[in-house]
Amino acid sequence: MPEPKINALRIDSTRLWDSMMTMGKIGATPGGGSRRLALSDEDKAGRDLFCRWMKEAGCEITVDQIGNIFCRRKGNNDELPPVMIGSHLDTVPTGGKFDGVAGVLAGVELIRTLNDAAFETEAPVELVVWMNEEGSRFSPFTMGSMVFAGQFPLEQAYACTEITNPASTISVKDELIRTGYLGTTPAKARPVACYFEMHNEQGPILGEAGFEVGIVTGSFFARYFIATIRGDAAHVGPTPMDRRKDALVGTARLVLEIDRIGRSYGPDGRSNAPHINVYPNVRGVIPSEVKLSCDVRHSDVATVGTMEAELRETAARLARETGFGIEIDQYYEFGPIHFHAEMLQLLRDTAGRLGYKWRNILTVAGHDAVSMNVLCPTAMIFAPSRAEGISHNEREYSTPEDLAAAANVLLHAVLAKAGKAP
Repeated sequence: MPEPKINALRIDSTRLWDSMMTMGKIGATPGGGSRRLALSDEDKAGRDLFCRWMKEAGCEITVDQIGNIFCRRKGNNDELPPVMIGSHLDTVPTGGKFDGVAGVLAGVELIRTLNDAAFETEAPVELVVWMNEEGSRFSPFTMGSMVFAGQFPLEQAYACTEITNPASTISVKDELIRTGYLGTTPAKARPVACYFEMHNEQGPILGEAGFEVGIVTGSFFARYFIATIRGDAAHVGPTPMDRRKDALVGTARLVLEIDRIGRSYGPDGRSNAPHINVYPNVRGVIPSEVKLSCDVRHSDVATVGTMEAELRETAARLARETGFGIEIDQYYEFGPIHFHAEMLQLLRDTAGRLGYKWRNILTVAGHDAVSMNVLCPTAMIFAPSRAEGISHNEREYSTPEDLAAAANVLLHAVLAKAGKAP
């Protein structure tokens, strides 16, 4: 195929949008979003549809032992390590149609575009759907990619049970078996030439500033904790107010302090307290124990340390003032990561050559690319998010033009790395 024709290749934006809207109907919510919790019936239906599309596109499909789906479009030299693209299809409970899905379906459209043009790459191109990126039903998040990268043991992942129902004994392995996605391919790293991930920004920066593409240079630093607040169980009626040790009241005070900490560290400060388990969680009993998931984030590593110190000092002060037992235990951290310099320059050059207005940007959220970054040259592309950049919300939105711009950059970056067959 002559070089000018290669340069003229573009994805079919209408077909990409139609695919997005079709996938969005699976687990559709009343507010216009999607609910496909990892390994739920809805997630299975989304995965089944994806696999059907990839079979129709002529890809070879394999599923590994943690449920990651790999779809391989053969190259002229199929012994070469693949150029990999990936993201996820699972959502949060009140998710939108774009988070994760945009990256997967941009990969689907990329492969369809290459097929339409009868374009043969030298290296194979592989599209992956990672299992349980969101961590909304089973924790930790980015589970599939972490197992693949050797950052989380397979058997430990299998044993994880539903965090949506603390009493549940349903495990990841149970649901992999039930949904038919307990694969046989080893869930471990293998040679990969490079990895690209496209995602919606999940924030307002690109759209409000008029940029069409974000080149993700790296990530904020994030540190995650479980705060355990202990009081005393008692009857909600007879117990006088001045004799109560209500762990939920103590938690409420801590949540306000966590919010204050994030706000006090400038525009890059972030602090969250998004998940709570209350015990015994019945209407007639004052709560005796609360477990609160919380985190602090910042673009500067040292500042995260300062924020953590303030969180721990604040918890100790509240414990002294209230008489509650309050413990803060770290359970995870990610970042700061720096994506591959050569890959980033390729994306910048590609966006510029295609005529898109782009800017460098950091990701504040975790993505599967964080795990892949330890294995091979990795880079991310952001598409603008509209509706004031809201995400993890049914109102999440990107325009067809937003998705097409990012997908075209993805297409030509992949072509540059996979090469044209002789």
